[in-house]
Amino acid sequence: MKEQLQERKELLQIREVTKIFGGGTVNEKTALNSVNLTLQEGDFVTVIGNNGAGKSTLLNCIAGVYGIDKGSIILDGKDITKLPEHKRAHWMGRVFQDPLKGTAFDMTIEENLAIAFYKNKSRGLSPGITPKDRALFREKLSLLGMGLEDKMTQKVKLLSGGQRQALTLFMAAITEPRLLLLDEHTAALDPAAASKVLELTDRFAENPRLCTLMITHNMKDALKHGSRTILMKDGQIVMDISGQEREQMTVEKLIEKFSIDNDRMLL
Repeated sequence: MKEQLQERKELLQIREVTKIFGGGTVNEKTALNSVNLTLQEGDFVTVIGNNGAGKSTLLNCIAGVYGIDKGSIILDGKDITKLPEHKRAHWMGRVFQDPLKGTAFDMTIEENLAIAFYKNKSRGLSPGITPKDRALFREKLSLLGMGLEDKMTQKVKLLSGGQRQALTLFMAAITEPRLLLLDEHTAALDPAAASKVLELTDRFAENPRLCTLMITHNMKDALKHGSRTILMKDGQIVMDISGQEREQMTVEKLIEKFSIDNDRMLL
């Protein structure tokens, strides 16, 4: 019985997904070429690859930003291939590279949190932010260890990049999505802020019902965080490692084996 409780089910199935931009024109480009990927509950997968490898396109296809030309996407047993982005958002949280993208900068921290918290909930006729909401937000924010619980009425635009990205990550996770998509969410931060946000990412990704996909140009981070690493090249997944194989992998081996030439990835 204990073993059955520990079994993890497949959460995301990407089957033969192909995405072509500019089809039938001189600028035609196959961004994803028959990509197959299966993720289980609790997986934390880091995604690396040179510019143009298809990493962000993959996340955008999963999120519904781009429709696909071929294949299917199944999330938690539901075929979401043709669902629009706003309907997929019910099951997904997303954090972008730009800290300005994930928040309403001219609203307060608590107002931003309320928007995120009630995204998938019916509020009925309840007005504004209740004392119960504030108590919950304060309690949850204190877990970040950044003092944001004492700044809940402060406008988000006054926060530092690191604080704002931490808040954005928190907002993406507060609704307990099934899938968390992180698109180079630390690339615009200074090293100290990036380290803090990655620490928070690790903490949120521990949720056994959550599956996390994190794109990064930093190969050291890709091998240090998460439990599985995939490498994309020319619109395909050319490496998928976990366990002992991943533990023994080094940045140098990756560069030698896959001819990775982007200097940003050596950081």
